[in-house]
Formats: sequence, C-alpha cells, structure tokens
Amino acid sequence: MNKKYTLYGAPLSLYTGKARAYLLYKNKPFEEVFSSLKIYKEIIIPNTGVRFIPVVKTPSGEYLQDTATIIEHMEAAHPERSIVPAGAKQKLVSYLFETWGDEWLVIPAMHYRWNKDNFPFIYQEFGKVVAPNMPAFIRAFMGKKIGAKFKGFVPMLGITQKSIPAIEDWYENHVLKCLDAHFAKHDYLLGDKPCTGDFGLMGPLYAHLYRDPEPGKLMKKIAPNVALWVERMNQAKDVEGEYLADDVIPETLLPILRRMFAEQWPVLKSIVSRVEAWSKQNPDTIELPRSIGEHEFTIGNITEKRAIGTFQQWKIQRILACYNEFDSTKKSDVDRLLNEVGGYEFMQISINNPVVRVNNKLRFKP
Repeated sequence: MNKKYTLYGAPLSLYTGKARAYLLYKNKPFEEVFSSLKIYKEIIIPNTGVRFIPVVKTPSGEYLQDTATIIEHMEAAHPERSIVPAGAKQKLVSYLFETWGDEWLVIPAMHYRWNKDNFPFIYQEFGKVVAPNMPAFIRAFMGKKIGAKFKGFVPMLGITQKSIPAIEDWYENHVLKCLDAHFAKHDYLLGDKPCTGDFGLMGPLYAHLYRDPEPGKLMKKIAPNVALWVERMNQAKDVEGEYLADDVIPETLLPILRRMFAEQWPVLKSIVSRVEAWSKQNPDTIELPRSIGEHEFTIGNITEKRAIGTFQQWKIQRILACYNEFDSTKKSDVDRLLNEVGGYEFMQISINNPVVRVNNKLRFKP
C-alpha cells in the first residue's frame, strides 16, 4: 500500500494553501499534484462528486474534500503534533480564527486578487489549469476566460464600489496591523506552534494576499511580520513548540476577536435563521444549494448585500459544538473571555435544522 498522501490542488488556490501548510506541519509523506483540467475530469470529479480543490487522497485510497474535513481526518489518524489546543479558551479561539480565515478573509482575498494589478500573472496561473503545456500567450488567453468566471463571484461576496473603501480600510488598517503587532510577539496565534486557526488564516493570507503580486507587496510593506509568519507556515515541519501556558489568549488577539464578533458573527447568525426559513419553504428538499439569496453585512460604517452561503452553517455548528462540549467550570472561564470581546450571545445560537456533509454535499440532518 502506498504510504504517501496525495494533495490535489494548485498554487493559486486559497484552500490549497491551507491544506499544504497543514500537511507540511504534520510531517507525513505526501506528493502534490497540480489540478489541471485532466486531473479534474479523471480524478477529482469521479472520486468526490464535486469540482472543488483541494482534495487529499489517503494512503488507503480514500478521497477527502474540504480542508476542515481533511484536517479532522488526519488529526484522528495522526494525533501526534496535534493542532488542537487542550485549553478550552484556546481551543474555541482556534476554531473562531479558522472560520474567520476560511469564510471572512475571503472578502479581501478576492478583492485584492481581482481588483488590483495582478495581471498577467493571474491569467497565466489560471491558464495552466486548462493548457499547462501550451505557450504563454495561449495560457494567458485561456486564463483570462476562466478568470472572468471567478471574477464574477466578487460582487456575490459584497465587494462593490460602495464597500471597497471600507474593505481596504479594514484589511490594511485593522487585519494586517493587528496581526503584524501579534506576530511581532508570537510566532503563531497561540504561542510557539500553529493551531487550527493558523491554518485557517493561511488560505487567504498566502495564496491571494502574499503570493499575488500587488497584495504581496502591500503585505511586505505594511505588515512584514505577517509575511514572515506566512513563510514560517510553509516550512513548519520542524517546529517543536508549545501553546501559551495556562490557556492564555494573547491581548494582541482581542481587537481582532471584537471586530470578528461585531461584523462576521451577525452574518453567521443571519445564515442560521435564513437556512431555517428556507427549509420550511422547501420541506421536501434534502440537499441544500450553495446559496439561497442575499442578506446584508456591515464592514466599518458601510452596509452592503452579499450572497447567503449555506456551507457556513456547517462551520458554525462546529464552533458551537466545541463551546457546548465544555463543562460548567470551563464554560464559565470561556464566557468571561466571550463577554470581554462581545461573543457570548453568539455562542447561545440554537440551530433547529442542522446540516451534515454527505458525499461532499450539504444536506439537512435526518
């Protein structure tokens, strides 16, 4: 039996950056296969039923899709060098940052990729998917056609002329500056080794915001410690550190947590209520579409509309499950932190229509 894992992904792919960094940290043998159109047709779609990367093939021949699922599977199979903190506060904060990276930092990631001067670099990158062995001018032509589809997702995320100034102010003057101050003191989010949250951040902060030319220059200029963290995350296999003692949450993360609960979590709460309403309107439908209309969100002082992403409910459920597994003593300690950062009410969300992933698609739990 092949003892290697296989990562099907692409350098330009946001979530591939998360999966790759995790596999490197776990220090398990793996090979990376570029997801060309041929690989999509012959391997990814037949074995997962969906068109999303990354996909990890296990040594036993199982195909895993979605980074949270990949990580959970590998943590169970290889508990050594765990990325899940034992402390209650650190464990919850780690999951919070994972979902913040996976679902909220996608906003600046997509804006800075498609609305800044990253061309022809991006067209070449997308062109490799369909024409990896063709001349550069053909790759650029094909990449521009494919890229137009991905650029079309930008308004669906609420990235518009109205919201762009607020998005840039949030990313440049809050996200990057707060993380830069944090990584000036700590190698990773919670101490001297990465946690689940670090890998959540790695997706957008590497593939789009470090690797793409224009946002990469910006990061290195105004947040050099974040750029150094990205580089550490891509070579963390020899890291042998520990999380901060006594379940401490660094003060440098508190401003991020406060704004996370002020801006992202009202959106997540709205998703839960909208999914429940949709299920009542479609009582005979088992499988959920990826999107079910629009709702409002706020960044800074700007309110805009964005698509309601149903998959985010599955991510919310994981966080609430983490919180609700704590006993009363641990929960009391966690609640003090949550009250300090404005998150307590959101951990009380009740989900009447939980969703599950079946064959990599979202369904209501029977």
